[in-house]
Amino acid sequence: MSAGRKQGRLAAMLVVLALAGGVAAAQKRENKEPRVSPNAAVSQTIGTTEVTVTYGRPAVKGRNVWAELAPYGKVWRTGANECATITFSKNVLVEGQPLAAGTYGLFTIPSEKEWTWIFSKNASQWGAFSYKQADDALRVTSKPHMAHHPHEWLTFSFEKLESGG
Repeated sequence: MSAGRKQGRLAAMLVVLALAGGVAAAQKRENKEPRVSPNAAVSQTIGTTEVTVTYGRPAVKGRNVWAELAPYGKVWRTGANECATITFSKNVLVEGQPLAAGTYGLFTIPSEKEWTWIFSKNASQWGAFSYKQADDALRVTSKPHMAHHPHEWLTFSFEKLESGG
């Protein structure tokens, strides 16, 4: 597999281990006041590409995630508060599709059998309330899998890291 193809699989390697949504009072991510769903970020160099995900980290709190917070078949901000963002330091391929270096709003459309991952050119919106499909830079699909153990808080991680590139 070429180095470019290895790097191109970056977003496919991004795994949501636990899923939840939350409602919090409107605040800018830069606001340092405590939040019900605290800010989080994870960054990883894969090959020579830096990938960073920034998101609001909601907790399940006994709620039915797929009925109440991130309903199947609806666009979800993939976190809480502002839309989640993903930044690539170099051009990548995501599920074989090209995506230019830059920062994107990260949205998902969850379902039981397949998830749609949306990389939006609008990375500075609150939630998914003003989401517009016309702003999509890329959409890809993947199959969800259950975490090995439940998580109370939304967690992003990088798995199956490959060197090179």
